Amino acid sequence: MLVLVLLMIAFTLYLRQKQPLAAPPRGRGGQNGPVAVSVATAVSGDIEVKIPALGTVTPLATVTVRTQITGTLQKILFTEGQFVHQGDSLAQIDARPYEAALQQMEGNLKRDQALLANARLDLKRYEGLVKEDSIQQQTLDTQRALVDQFIGTIQADEGQVNTAKVNLVYTHIISPVTGRVGLRQVDQGNYVTPGDTNGIVLINQLQPITVIFSVPEDNVSAVMKRVSTGTTLTVEAFDRTNATKIADGKLLTVDNSIDITTGTFKLRAQFDNRDSSLFPNQFVNIQLLQDVLKNQIIMPNAAVRRGAPNGVATTFVYIVNADATVNVRPVTLGVVDGERVAVTAGLKAGEVVVTEGGDRLRDGAQVQLPSNAPAPAPAPAADAQPPGKPGAAATPGGRRGKGRGKPPPSP
Repeated sequence: MLVLVLLMIAFTLYLRQKQPLAAPPRGRGGQNGPVAVSVATAVSGDIEVKIPALGTVTPLATVTVRTQITGTLQKILFTEGQFVHQGDSLAQIDARPYEAALQQMEGNLKRDQALLANARLDLKRYEGLVKEDSIQQQTLDTQRALVDQFIGTIQADEGQVNTAKVNLVYTHIISPVTGRVGLRQVDQGNYVTPGDTNGIVLINQLQPITVIFSVPEDNVSAVMKRVSTGTTLTVEAFDRTNATKIADGKLLTVDNSIDITTGTFKLRAQFDNRDSSLFPNQFVNIQLLQDVLKNQIIMPNAAVRRGAPNGVATTFVYIVNADATVNVRPVTLGVVDGERVAVTAGLKAGEVVVTEGGDRLRDGAQVQLPSNAPAPAPAPAADAQPPGKPGAAATPGGRRGKGRGKPPPSP
């Protein structure tokens, strides 16, 4: 049995030596074949320096409409959620008690005006009698004091008449600002007083509207430098996912101090909000445009790789060569603007970089470019065979034209 087992092992080794070694597969899945990648071309252009922040939508004016007199609420003249203008009627309070009060004050005024006129006539007579030495000087002085007393009484009556007129105006409640009314806080028929905490209704001014947001104190110098020159800084508002832009506005003002507890300072931006896309107390993502850098080398942020290809930790990209191979190129990054990033060193405009598939690449690896990929270099020599045309006759110089490492055409 031992001899039989040894013979079987020897026969198996013999078969393995006689079997031809299979060539490594080529194509997209092969270990030595080209790797399918996505590429992009570095371009020269402008890039925006933006400061991200989280803001809260705040109306320019928030008014709680309260009655300034006491009385029965006779009418509600608005609809909940209605957009009202300054001066529009909102409510009506029973005006009959105040009309009666005004009538009474006007009667007191006329009575005292008549008393004043009579006192002035008596004063004129007394002045003549004093000259004739018919009455004492004290009687004249008393009459003059009485005239002054009636003058003061009339002034008090006029003040009471004006107060009654103002109270009568307060029975008709109007909107102090232009905005949208909320839910009413009191129903028709209730007795209202100026001390009511909730008032009658709340009005928020929505057009225009503002957003208050905070940025780190490290940006205060750059922002104040731009503001002091009179430059209008653009502000963009995005939704909670920071994917959809809601509105465009401008920086309105900057706070006068830094919050020492958070190390931030507040800013206020104003938006037209004509489509009512911004709502009071809504949380939004803010992008404050601080500056625009000109003539920068720009590439997609997806092309950036991080690692230590030469033993030194750095950021690098894969540069696509004319022969469909890639080289590792360390780069120095600048400002990031969303999906784009500026490169300050290591890259030139027109060079093609790998954006997807770079995790399977190494220095000198072959790649398979998509059909609509930009050309990484000038066209090959005239004797090269155009790729993708099976059956074309090969010329004497056609070996280089076939593209070393490119996948064979599809059957």
